[in-house]
Amino acid sequence: MDAKIELLNYKKIIDQKLAKFFTKKLLEMKDVGFSARDTVKSIRDLTLAGGKRVRASFMYFGYRAANGKEFEKISEAAMSIELINIFLLIHDDIIDRDDLRHGVETIHKKYERLARRFYKKVDPVHFGESIALVAGDMAAAFGNEIIFNSKFTPEKKQRALLKLQEIVVNTVSGEILDVMLEAKGRASEKEILEVHRNKTAKYTVEGPLHLGALLAGAEKKQLEVLSDYAIPVGIAFQIQDDVLGAFGNEKKLGKPVCSDLREGKQTLLVAKALELGNKAEKRVIKNLLGKKDANLKEINKFREIVENTGSLKYSQTLAKKYIEEGKKAIERSNFDQKTQEFLIGIADYIVNREV
Repeated sequence: MDAKIELLNYKKIIDQKLAKFFTKKLLEMKDVGFSARDTVKSIRDLTLAGGKRVRASFMYFGYRAANGKEFEKISEAAMSIELINIFLLIHDDIIDRDDLRHGVETIHKKYERLARRFYKKVDPVHFGESIALVAGDMAAAFGNEIIFNSKFTPEKKQRALLKLQEIVVNTVSGEILDVMLEAKGRASEKEILEVHRNKTAKYTVEGPLHLGALLAGAEKKQLEVLSDYAIPVGIAFQIQDDVLGAFGNEKKLGKPVCSDLREGKQTLLVAKALELGNKAEKRVIKNLLGKKDANLKEINKFREIVENTGSLKYSQTLAKKYIEEGKKAIERSNFDQKTQEFLIGIADYIVNREV
């Protein structure tokens, strides 16, 4: 099995279901007024603008791993984690002050632009962020609603809904530490990996796998195997994401290159470069970290230092180590062949991907 092709095929299924969900939702909300409906359309447009549907795919294969057989039901339910994802991304874009997401204007920037044009008496930044905050809240409600309305037994839905809230709590915990480390202006490798564990591994990989497995009636041992795979693979995913954020193609990324550097984020690339660099290199990185208007020449200097100090090589090697650890958990499992092939294949794809 080619896991990347499987991911693309499943993305098409989920995208179609999400489009139908928003069409239905807009019809149901015909009496709430233009402004609320326009906000739903903004959520829809952002949701359908991009995203690989990795979380929905993990949810589907978590269901298969626990011997689930009703594939249409789990595909309907898998929309939930994508809407929870959009809820968190909308809020994250405010925190990170990002202008683009999936190559389109972020919701807070869209409404800031509208305020500058139509509502001259308000603070446009505050207006945009206010609408984006409640838009995120709305997307979260949609995500929970999908589980509530799924066709699984009440007991399975309750377990899944509890897991969904746990996923959000873990992710927010990671985000809090991330914001704190950015404010401090320094972070240890241990602290950065803790952020990756909660903000990415438990959110992007373990949480969706467990959601699907719980809807199949998973036993404790099955959940443990999924965790043994998910945590190291999820950490590797974020390490590689940070590498791509610094060295990737802006068009493919769908957001500004080196946005983490401009925002002052403490990534493993930054932490190791500060640990391994000489005085001059450390001074350059400290001066560039959080510099909103860093130009291409300065970004290229940052990249050069990350490579020369060995920080890039260290990060890539660590990601590969985590991937191998996760793959071994699946190789030892008794999951069906298709599930094993996907989980192992997607792990390889994560560490080798270009975007």
